[in-house]
Amino acid sequence: MPTPTARPKSRKPLVFGTVVVLAAGLLGFVSYRATAPDTPSTTPAVGTAAEEDAGVHPELAKLARRDAADKLARGRTDAPVVLIEYADFKCGYCGKFARDTEPELVEKYVEDGTLRIEWRNFPIFGKESEAAARASWAAGQQGRFWEFHRAAYADGAKEKGFGEDRLRALAREAGVEDLDRFTRDTASAAATDAVARDQEQAYGIGATSTPSFLINGRPVAGAQPLSVFTRAIEAAAADAAPVGNAGEDAEGTR
Repeated sequence: MPTPTARPKSRKPLVFGTVVVLAAGLLGFVSYRATAPDTPSTTPAVGTAAEEDAGVHPELAKLARRDAADKLARGRTDAPVVLIEYADFKCGYCGKFARDTEPELVEKYVEDGTLRIEWRNFPIFGKESEAAARASWAAGQQGRFWEFHRAAYADGAKEKGFGEDRLRALAREAGVEDLDRFTRDTASAAATDAVARDQEQAYGIGATSTPSFLINGRPVAGAQPLSVFTRAIEAAAADAAPVGNAGEDAEGTR
């Protein structure tokens, strides 16, 4: 497939507001060792105390989009808790979370309306990461993002790489109906821009490694045990105020 023109990446925090910048500085995206995106780390956080002590930052909670048309999200738009995940398809610990933890969160919290999960593409491992991110967005345009996500994070999938033929095979496995459209969408400026927006948001809050999470503004670093996410989600649900009357499921919710 044609290679889209690369968009320059911003590695400086974006100004989401003074409070967000201060929060990012305070948490340093929690317990990560500071690792520049050029030499990303897949090492999960050493422990959980740091992220639990980091607390909730309301300005970071506002990064939740709650957009019913968001094809890279699952769960009700009026769910009391939103988990934002910043991840890379070449990240081994992102795959561990996707296989071992996320399905349980979906079953326990998404299906009962408590939790919404919003994906942010955060490719930090080079060209194949960026290609996989654009391909995931393209699959989403045909309502198959989560199926592509599952295929790309299957055990052993990342070892096969994310070249052009492999991405097309993953799209086929995910049930993407129009593979020619998928190829065009993957190479499109729209895909490049969508990935860049997610990537810049991650840099803007100080994220340097994957996976990184926000749960109603509370940062959680790395593929932590299920219990860490359970505690954070239940605490956020207990504290949450009602969110309007949107009541719509995002397209692609399964």
